[in-house]
This record gives sequence, C-alpha cells and structure tokens, in this order.
Amino acid sequence: MSDKADEKKRFFAPISLLNHHSFQKLPSEAEEEYGFNHPMGALTIPCGEDAFLDLICSFQSS
Repeated sequence: MSDKADEKKRFFAPISLLNHHSFQKLPSEAEEEYGFNHPMGALTIPCGEDAFLDLICSFQSS
C-alpha cells in the first residue's frame, strides 16, 4: 500500500511563471533535493501539493 505523503502528482505550469522570482528558486531547490536525472524529463519539486497550488494561484492573480 502506498503512503499518501509519498504520492507524486504531475502539474503543468505555464512558461510565463519562470519570470517570477519565487518560482525561479524552485528548480535549484529541486536540484539540491532530488538532482536532475529524471527519466521522463519531469522536474520534481520539494513542495507539498497545496503549497505549490497556492504559489501558482498567487502568480496567476498578480
């Protein structure tokens, strides 16, 4: 049985988010935590789902 806390979800974010300073920090944090060797080309971000969605929503509303 899988643990919900370890479950990963895939999100697609617009390229325009890369202009936001807070979003730009995520790839470097992801590299420190997971590295960049991902067989499917995805970037794993060390962030909870709710926090990530809140961050995306705040960018889109500004």
